[in-house]
Amino acid sequence: MSNLDERIERILESYTEHGGINLADAQNFPNRESVVAVLTDLENVIFPGFREDYSLDRESLRFVIGERLHRIVKNLTNEVLKAIKYICTISGRDGAGCYKYSEQIVLALIDEIPEFRRLSCTDAKAALDGDPAARSSEEVILSYPGLEALLVHRIAHFLYSRGVPIIPRIMSEYVHGRTGIDIHPGSSIGEECFIDHGTGVVIGETCVIGRHVKIYQGVTLGALSVKKAMADKKRHPTIEDNVTIYAGATILGGETVIGEGSVIGGNTWITESCPPKSKIYNRPS
Repeated sequence: MSNLDERIERILESYTEHGGINLADAQNFPNRESVVAVLTDLENVIFPGFREDYSLDRESLRFVIGERLHRIVKNLTNEVLKAIKYICTISGRDGAGCYKYSEQIVLALIDEIPEFRRLSCTDAKAALDGDPAARSSEEVILSYPGLEALLVHRIAHFLYSRGVPIIPRIMSEYVHGRTGIDIHPGSSIGEECFIDHGTGVVIGETCVIGRHVKIYQGVTLGALSVKKAMADKKRHPTIEDNVTIYAGATILGGETVIGEGSVIGGNTWITESCPPKSKIYNRPS
């Protein structure tokens, strides 16, 4: 056992040297599993009975939703508090009042649930209208990865826009792993969005997407520059209303605007703005 003791000691030394350890008596970061559990509760409140093995009836619905909301408020407030105290610590700010502020953010998120539901229903309708293979909104809610990615994005974006660190990225990367759709929580996405198939879609932090936009698999809405000095600049494109972007298209740059009603063909590479009603295709040589 002496050999094992020496190995344990070297591992403990690496914690001191390199960090990467989450201790309750030090800087206590948000816990990924707790955030994912809260996200699951939120999804089950937004679409009760769709994403769980649990029989619901109208008599028990109020009790079940109430129980979940109490759990969400308790657990998410705890995780938001950790995130905000972490930022206060590394920036040298006073952490007084962090709990109350964290609770206010979480209660504001709860107040937003009816709007999350409305937006998700518009996204489900866009999928039903835009995909001949879709038979009902319920089928979309139950099975379409694009809808789940958008739902989680809208929750993460709400927290991101209120200055909550770390947690929005945990949420976005969790659903990225589930769906293959990578949406930064900073991006702004309008209602009636449809991400069809979705695998390989990347939407950057400062991207702005309007209403009734359809995006196919493998689309990148990215930045021309990945230099750290550009962190506070608009680096990603603006997509106006009623735009369709077909598979494999790449649209880059913070000043790039795709005009309303445009159609972007598959495998195109775009770094300049195009006017409304444009049709851009990649012509084989």
